[in-house]
Amino acid sequence: MPAIRNNSQILLEEMLKQEREEHQENLSIDKFFEFYAASEILKTYEVGYDEIEAGLVGDALDGGVDGIYLLVNGDVICEDEDNKGKYKKNVDVELIIIQAKFSNSFVEDPLLKLSRVSKNLLDLEFDRTKFEGRYCDRVLTSFDLFRKTYMSLISKKPKLSIIYHYVSKGIEVHPNVQRQANDLVDDVSGMFPDARVEVKFLGADALLKMSQFRSNDVHRLKVAENPMSSSGQVFIALVNLADYYEFLTDEEGKLIKHLFESNVRDYQGKTNVNNEIQKTLQSIDDEDFWWLNNGVTIVASEVSAPGRKELIIHNPEIVNGLQTSSEIHRYFSWNIEKVDTEKRNILVRVIVPESEETRDRIIRATNSQTSIPKSSLRVTDPIHRQIEDYMKPRGLFYDRRKNYYKNEGKKPREIISVSFLAQCLMSVLVQKPDFARARPSTLLDDENVYNKLYNMNNDLNTYYVISYLGRETELKLKLSGTYSSAEINDIRFYVLYAVCVKLTGQIRPTNRIIAALTLDDVEQIIATSIDLVFSLYKSLGGNEKIAKGNDLTSRLKVELIELISVTGSENTKSAM
Repeated sequence: MPAIRNNSQILLEEMLKQEREEHQENLSIDKFFEFYAASEILKTYEVGYDEIEAGLVGDALDGGVDGIYLLVNGDVICEDEDNKGKYKKNVDVELIIIQAKFSNSFVEDPLLKLSRVSKNLLDLEFDRTKFEGRYCDRVLTSFDLFRKTYMSLISKKPKLSIIYHYVSKGIEVHPNVQRQANDLVDDVSGMFPDARVEVKFLGADALLKMSQFRSNDVHRLKVAENPMSSSGQVFIALVNLADYYEFLTDEEGKLIKHLFESNVRDYQGKTNVNNEIQKTLQSIDDEDFWWLNNGVTIVASEVSAPGRKELIIHNPEIVNGLQTSSEIHRYFSWNIEKVDTEKRNILVRVIVPESEETRDRIIRATNSQTSIPKSSLRVTDPIHRQIEDYMKPRGLFYDRRKNYYKNEGKKPREIISVSFLAQCLMSVLVQKPDFARARPSTLLDDENVYNKLYNMNNDLNTYYVISYLGRETELKLKLSGTYSSAEINDIRFYVLYAVCVKLTGQIRPTNRIIAALTLDDVEQIIATSIDLVFSLYKSLGGNEKIAKGNDLTSRLKVELIELISVTGSENTKSAM
């Protein structure tokens, strides 16, 4: 007799069925449930699809961990990221560990596994070489990243949270299961006495509630004085610091990440500017805050001032003033009792741009007070907007404004992130798939490489062709069911490079040659390229060290040179 399900479980299963069909990647229900669980847990962090995928480590030898995400001040940390000198004191470090089981109950075994892997890999002296073969590369790398990041920030007095999410379709938590959760918390708290450690059970009821949550795209901002307006779509106003803090903050007291322009939102941490902002906030004198600060700039799709006592802002994005906003949020988070007595104001400008070009110019012009990393402002260059406009009618959506198309309801397979395109371009046009694998978050920092990859003279079809082939390669690897997520992550850009070499007959494919390619009948070429790359990858050791080194690239080029040489000879003979 089948188990009796309650309404929440029935509704959850139907919702998962529909979303899985819309996802269009034919993932098994267990794998899709892992992806879905991580997406819901990370929803408030504005994490992109690629970042969600990168944190899913559920494979053989995963130690009971299906997903693991490290966040510093709310931003996902990548394995190639350099955090030295980036953050100031009182840094928030969050380690989110997910176990997702598509079952109708919560049981003890997953918690026992999480307890064991935590004891082994949260030890700050753990040597990953001792656990190779016991845990997979992606799990070891994720815990190693946590260890290195946390240790590097220890002088900044980080506030550490380690949160375990056990997700299933369960309804109730049996006392024995809760005791195992309590034991896990005790074990980890013993290793990190000052950390916040929790185990959260997310069952059918909680998942349904989370899925029904929608970010409000209309925000109200109280103003201290009647706002000035030079037109119906531009307002300048003084806003009480406490009211601005409320505008920035969600119900849990966290900074609302989606308010910040997605690609210019790197908090700069320990800088003279930020130190001065915090000193100004903490000082008690007769000087108003806005006298000493340039204020913030917000772009929106619509703004109005009914009654002149507040601004109604549709789809606000704070494109300048992240440093100021972050320091204000931190100030009141540490001194919440001062919200009711705050008298000082901040200057706020709200603008509805006439076009995307105007929006990008506003972002570039207003980001001059604090040095913004080059990679953050890159996507306001005209070439990126052109890439987005070119891809859109062809069914791919270049997400230069992070999560814009995710929030528009586009499918993961249709969305091309900035980092994914950069990795694909590096693999093909610079012939360095090893760099693409090893340096996903820093590829745009190199001026010479950037100018080569995003030259205004490049044919826009190049970006579409390479994105299309990159996505099709990734989907082919996933749908085969043959390769682990770690193996896919390691070899996908090597396969893409091999595909482009075979299609062009050139070991160094150029922008002009790629742009001229047709995309008919590429499935078989992708399949044979996967076989070639995977065979070489496994023969060299088959791990992430091999994928990040240059041996696999060198071996692959040798094989491809011989292959296109033979193919060229055969074509010549057939033409004679």
